[in-house]
Amino acid sequence: MKNYTGKTLEEALQAAAADKNVPVEELTYFVTEEKKGLLGIGSSVSVDAYCMDDVKEFLFDYLGNFFMGIDCDLEAAIEEKNGEFIVNLNADNNAVLIGKMGKTLAALNTVVHGAVNAEFKKRIDVLVDVNHYKDERYRKLTSMGRRIAKQVQRSHVDVELDPMPNDERKVIHKALNDWHNIRTESEGEGAARHLCIKYVPDAPKEEAAEEPAEEAAAEE
Repeated sequence: MKNYTGKTLEEALQAAAADKNVPVEELTYFVTEEKKGLLGIGSSVSVDAYCMDDVKEFLFDYLGNFFMGIDCDLEAAIEEKNGEFIVNLNADNNAVLIGKMGKTLAALNTVVHGAVNAEFKKRIDVLVDVNHYKDERYRKLTSMGRRIAKQVQRSHVDVELDPMPNDERKVIHKALNDWHNIRTESEGEGAARHLCIKYVPDAPKEEAAEEPAEEAAAEE
């Protein structure tokens, strides 16, 4: 992130917006220093500021340097959707980047998340995919989640799934969010964090007690 300084916060943000050629409203910023001068003379405000294009540029540079360091040629496409960045990679040997059961790809996502969040001092949603592997994986997880949810509805027995990354748990959470008698919860810590599909019985219906007409009349 670049640092910008002005006599006021508004002036510093205007400088950042002009430099990045975006409206001030599209900036995210952190005040790094604020000096108060005597009678307003010598006052200044410094901010670190960035926009979404800065995040995209950082991702291109970071991934380029990362894969150059391991001598791996690849193509990268980055798309922004509703504040989330989807990075799709394509290399000569995509299977190596994905790894067994997607473990290498999951580790790459962890590394990239850490780098982006450290650089911009904020949690930014980034999904790194390889040749749209995650799209197919999400479809399979959604189908599996629905199949197991039907089983739980019939048996009333909760089911624990194998550990999986956060983005994959979110896919199943979303797919089963409005299912009758079904609740999904994430449990465990770190690499052991997994999803549970649980049966939730219907709440008992309380029938309102009706007073006999003569009793109601007597009380009036």
